[in-house]
This record gives sequence, structure tokens and C-alpha cells, in this order.
Amino acid sequence: MAEAEEQETGSLEESTDESEEEESEEEPKLKYERLSNGVTEILQKDAASCMTVHDKFLALGTHYGKVYLLDVQGNITQKFDVSPVKINQISLDESGEHMGVCSEDGKVQVFGLYSGEEFHETFDCPIKIIAVHPHFLRSSCKQFVTGGKKLLLFERSWMSRWKSSVLHEGEGNIRSVKWRGHLIAWANNMGVKIFDITSKQRITNVPRDDISLRPDMYPCSLCWKDSVTLIIGWGTSVKICSVKERHASEIRDLPSRYVEIASQFETEFHVSGLAPLCDQLVVLSYVKEVSEKTEREYCARPRLDIIQPLPETCEEISSDALTVRGFQENECRDYHLEYSEGESLFYIVSPRDVVVAKERDQDDHIDWLLEKKKYEEALMAAEISQKNIKRHKILDIGLAYVNHLVEKGEYDVAARKCQKILGKNAALWEYEVYKFKEIGQLKAISPYLPRGDPVLKPLIYEMILHEFLESDYEGFATLIREWPGDLYNNSVMVQAVRDHLKKDSQNRTLLKTLAELYTYDKNYGNALEIYLTLRHKDVFQLIHKHNLFSSIKDKIVLLMDFDSEKAVDMLLDNEDKISIKKVVEELEDRPELQHVYLHKLFKRDHHKGQAYHEKQISLYAEYDRPNLLPFLRDSIHCPLEKALEICQQRNFVEETVYLLSRMGNSRSALKMIMEELHDVDKAIEFAKEQDDGELWEDLILYSIDKPPFITGLLNNIGTHVDPILLIHRIKEGMEIPNLRDSLVKILQDYNLQILLREGCKKILVADSLSLLKKMHRTQMKGVLVDEENICESCLSPVLPSDAAKPFSVVVFHCRHMFHKECLPVPSLNSPAQFCNICSAKHRGPGSAILEMKK
Repeated sequence: MAEAEEQETGSLEESTDESEEEESEEEPKLKYERLSNGVTEILQKDAASCMTVHDKFLALGTHYGKVYLLDVQGNITQKFDVSPVKINQISLDESGEHMGVCSEDGKVQVFGLYSGEEFHETFDCPIKIIAVHPHFLRSSCKQFVTGGKKLLLFERSWMSRWKSSVLHEGEGNIRSVKWRGHLIAWANNMGVKIFDITSKQRITNVPRDDISLRPDMYPCSLCWKDSVTLIIGWGTSVKICSVKERHASEIRDLPSRYVEIASQFETEFHVSGLAPLCDQLVVLSYVKEVSEKTEREYCARPRLDIIQPLPETCEEISSDALTVRGFQENECRDYHLEYSEGESLFYIVSPRDVVVAKERDQDDHIDWLLEKKKYEEALMAAEISQKNIKRHKILDIGLAYVNHLVEKGEYDVAARKCQKILGKNAALWEYEVYKFKEIGQLKAISPYLPRGDPVLKPLIYEMILHEFLESDYEGFATLIREWPGDLYNNSVMVQAVRDHLKKDSQNRTLLKTLAELYTYDKNYGNALEIYLTLRHKDVFQLIHKHNLFSSIKDKIVLLMDFDSEKAVDMLLDNEDKISIKKVVEELEDRPELQHVYLHKLFKRDHHKGQAYHEKQISLYAEYDRPNLLPFLRDSIHCPLEKALEICQQRNFVEETVYLLSRMGNSRSALKMIMEELHDVDKAIEFAKEQDDGELWEDLILYSIDKPPFITGLLNNIGTHVDPILLIHRIKEGMEIPNLRDSLVKILQDYNLQILLREGCKKILVADSLSLLKKMHRTQMKGVLVDEENICESCLSPVLPSDAAKPFSVVVFHCRHMFHKECLPVPSLNSPAQFCNICSAKHRGPGSAILEMKK
């Protein structure tokens, strides 16, 4: 439960044992502070009897008949000596310019705070209540009501005279009244009435539930939530009444309005005051408890509850026990709850104390979260509401959160949160790093240190690197790899690594890290040497990135030993930086590597390494025979005699055969195939490639006494050589394997050739016929003859100028045109006519395709 804290300029009063605050995980909805300053001074000599609240000021009445106007801080701004006895009620209009006061001795005063307007009246009985019209400032609303044994309405008539009328009497003293708009609600001994001042009609009567309670000890609490909603609290009962308009058809002799009870519920304690809070209620309760020791009833601390009304019950949102001065001696009638609608301020008034309750803002919410050590939620709340918080700073909350995590031992989480909380504040970063150093947790914060904006002092980064270097080589290497080299003094770290290598000179992690440090320091030669020693894959990336080709001219063998494929690709891609000649010279003592380089060079370009083609013959023969024959075929710069010598020395038959054939010695090549390889198919294939009759003759002569060779020849030469030449030479009686099948194949090949010839002939005949028909269709088409066409003989227009005259025109297929009379008369021996022009040019005879006569 929350407890109102005592705030005084003088010494603080001691709290009783009952005022100790109870722990709760549920956040309170309201916060409390004691109204001090002038109020403290007043209540030291006097006691509060009533109070009313305006948005601009407070009005406090006392038991000694004084009325004080106070500001919201409790400072006295005005004082009125109204009566020598208790002030029962103070009423203010909405403007705050007119005030009504009534006292126990029957005096009633209504006066303007800023004008000379004033009304005095004295009755022969105590006046318990007074209420001025909410719009008293208007001339038409100069009205107020007073209550003692009667409820009187005072109205100012013409000539500024006041007249009174009785609104109600006969049901005991009237002890509470509230005026809102045109409705007046009051309570007497029997219940609550509502009066419509406009229609001069009483709308309803709401009887009180518990008639056993003394109305003077447990008075009714009234509160207008709005102009049509009245909240009634009496004893332990709370009712919410809604004033509604009656339908015109139902009015008859009834009032135009009626009241409906929207909600009704019971509370645990007696109600001393009510106030609205949005759609909820604030209830001030008077509490009595029984002592466990003496079993006697005593007055406990009053409670301020926030309640959510439901139709027939309610839900408690929060409940706070308040420590007010003298609560042990107070009765239910001694407490009052007043509120300011504009700011949701609630004033708990008791004879010896005034406590202010207000809704908790975001700062209060953060206070509570920090008190409960819910730092992450507090940080989130501050970030969301950073424009609204006044007392807290996001940075302060964040630092408190980090300290809390460190205290709990959650170092990694604390370090990770530093990224978000410290942001770009370099000074705070450095301060936190030293804090982590004090607790020996530099490793925890290292992954989260800023590396660009901001950049911390080099000493900070060096301190963390030294920490890793002493205990974790892998972690040290990771930081060196991830951190930019300009964050720390590179030479300092190089020396530190060297010192550690003296103890462990073969540690690969340290060597690799030293190479990276050399790279940051642009000492690429040392870095490259370490990478090559370690055979590290980054060596090629280092060479390319920093253009270190001048540094590797004497390290080509090392590079090739490490990764020959990558090394050769790199060397070939950068011929302009490292020449082919230089590479070959460096690899002179390593012919196997020399071969790898020259082979890849030849694959890229057959001509670039032509000076080394003779050398490559021996290299291929020694290290890569499968690629020797392709090399001999593709190279045009290879010396054939040298190649033939090497191949013959090594007895490379296939390569020797190729070289012999390329040098024009086909017969020797064929002989080698037959004698060395004994491969008839290869010999036949070779003979086919050379397409030389003498080779076929040599092949037949060599094969004639070898039945397997004869079989191979019979199966393959049918389409190249007349098989009869071979068959006639076969010795009679020689047993030849699969002879029948071979002869069948020869016949099949022959039949196939015949069929192919016939098929080709049919295709040629069909094509010729198709073309002939196409030519005939073309020649049979009409030919356009007009005035522009001329006779090819007389060169005059073919068509006469006078279309009426008869004419005769001959048009040949060659599109030459003549007047018929211009053509020679055909002879009896040669009746056909031909185009003179085409016949003269030997283009073939052209026959007339059209003769036009008219």
C-alpha cells in the first residue's frame, strides 16, 4: 500500500507503527503529499472543518470560524473572520468570484471576492449547508440554497431584494447539498432528493439503505460526475444515478425528468467522500478495526480506493491506507474528499491534516519501476515518454541499469546494454571500461566497444588487447582481425606479440596475428614471409590487395609449393608484373613446377610460351604424358625432329606415329602401328585419315598372312577400297576367323551404297521436276507492257501512240520486247523464233511467250 509522506518545513512527526508501508508488487495509481506551508500554520492552532476547491485556489473553513483562501501550494492569500464558531460549509460558483459561507451559529454570507456585492442572513438554528448557483455571476442566476431544518432557496428579485422560498422540510436536518447546472441534490435523514430549479419540480427521492446509522455521524456524500450523473455514498452503499428525460407521452402529471440507478454496490468500509476519475470512482473510506490484543474497536487509517463500478458490483483497482494526523481520534463525519476536475487532484481533508492525492505521471511510474529494480522496463518507459518526463534522464536510468546488471554478475548483458545506453559518449565509454577492468571483466565488454563513432583513446583498446594476449590467444587474434588497425598503437602490439613468441615461437595463432599486425603497419614483406611459412590461404589475397608482386619474385617456389593452382593463376594474371622468363628461371630447379606453369600458360595461349615449347616436350614426357600428344597436335612452334627423337627414345608409339605422319612419313607410321601396336582398327583408321592408296596396299600386304588382320580389313575397307583386291590375295585354305560374317558385312555395305545411290537419284529427279514446274509457272505469268517499254530493235515505243491503229508485239521469256515487223522472218528450216539480243550474247534461246495483236 502507498502511504502519504509528510512534507513540512519544521521537524517531522514520528510515524506510528501502523504507518509502516507495506510492500506490494502492484504499482499504486495515485501519489500523495501533505498540503503544507500556510495550512500547517493554520492547523497547528485551529482545526479544519470544511474545504472547497476551485481550479485557481482553495477555500478552507475552520472550527474557529475562519475562512482562508489558499493557493495550490497551501500558501494563505486571504483570510476572512466569518464567525466565532465552526464553519459548516463553503460554496463557490464556477467562476470562483462568489463565495457562500454558513456556520454553526446560523450565519449565512454570500459575497463577491472581487466586488462589493454581499448578502448576510442569520437564522435561529445552525445552518449545515450552503450552495450558490454554479453561474451566480450572471444576473439571472443570483440564487443559492441553505439547509438546516429546511432547504431554503434565496433568489434576488427586482430592486435587488432577496426573497426566500422553502424547497423542502419535515424530514430532519439537511446535511449535504450539491448544485450542478439546473439540478440540486440534497440529503436529509430519510434519503436523497433531486430538484429541477428550472421547472421547480422535485424529480425523485432515493431512500437511504441503512437507517441504523446516525445521519449526523455518517453523513451522506454527494458528487455530480457530470450534469446528469449523481453519485451517492452513504454508509457502505454507493449508488450511481442517471437523470433522464421522460418521453412526452409519459409525462402527464409527472416531472419531465426521472432518475435511473445505473449501478449500485456495497463497500467494505463507510464512505466519507466520493469523486469521479474518468469512468472510475475515487472513494474515501472511514475504517474501524478490532485490536487483536484488547479486542476493542479503534479508528484505523482512512483509505482511498479507486473503484471500477459495474452494474451490480465493483472492482477494486487500487487501495491505499493514508496516515493523516490524528486519524486515531477522527470520526467518519470528520473526513471530506474534495477534488479539482481540471487537474485530477484529490484533497483528503481532516481536522488536523490536508493530504493531496494526484494521478501518478510517467516520472512516478519510472520511480516505482526503479524502486522495484525493474530497470529494463524503466528504461523502455523513459524512451517511449522522453518528451513527457521531467525528473528523469534516459542516460541516468541506463547507467543505473548497467550497474544493477554488474552487481548481479550478468556482465555480458551489462556490456551489451552499454552499446544502447552510452551511445556516442566517449567519456562514459571509457569510464565504464575502467569499471569493468576493476572487476576483471574486460573481456565481457570488448565485443561491444565502439570502433568508429566515437573512437576511444588508444590506451583503452590496448588495455583490452593485453588482457586477451595474457590469457586467450584466439580471442586476441579475433580482436586484431575485427578491429581497425588505427584504433591502437600498432608498434606496441607488435612488440607485445613478439615477446610472447619468444616463449612459444611456433604458435600459429600468434604468428598469424603478427602477420596481420605487419599488414596494418604496411610491413608487407614480413607479413608475406609469415604467411608463406604458415602456408596460410590469405597469402594470395594479401599479394593482390597490396600489390606485392615485386616482393614475391624470389618466393615463387614457395608459392607454388603452397598452392600451385592459385600461384600459377596469379602469375599468369600478372605477367606485366612478373615476366614469364622470370618465372621459368625461378622454377629451373623444380621442373615439375615449371611444367605446371608452362602447361597452364600453353592452355591460355598457344603462342606466348613458344620459346619454351622445345623444353615442354621433355617436361610433358617426364611429368604429364597424357597431355603430350594434345600438346604436339596444338603446338605449331614445336621442333618435330626433337620431339620425334624424345618419343622414340621413350618408346612413345602413339606420339611417334603422329610425328611421323605429320612429317610425311606415313608408311613408317603405318608400319609402326601394325608392328608395335598390332591394332588393325587403328591402322585402318590411320589409312582412312591419310586417304592414300599406297597405304592401303601396304596395309593389305602386311595383313595378308595374318587372319585377324584380314578379318578387320574385310569389316572396314568396304567403303574405301574394292574388297575384291583383298579377297583375291587371300591364300586358298587359309582359315580366317568370322569370314562369313565379314563377307556378309561387305555385301551389306555394298547394298547400302547401292540404296544410297538410288535414293540420291530419286531425290535429284524429284528436285529437277519441282524446279521445272516452278520455272514453267514463272514463265507462264503475264508480262506488263505499257508506254514506257520500247522495241529492242528499233528503239521506239512498243505500243503505238494511237491506240486505234492495229499493232503486233512479240514478248520473249527473257522480257525483251519487239515489234513483230522488226523481227526477222523465220525460215522453213528453223521455224522457231529467238530473241536477237539473248541469242547474240549466247544466253540461250528465248521463245516468244506472248504475241499481242490488234
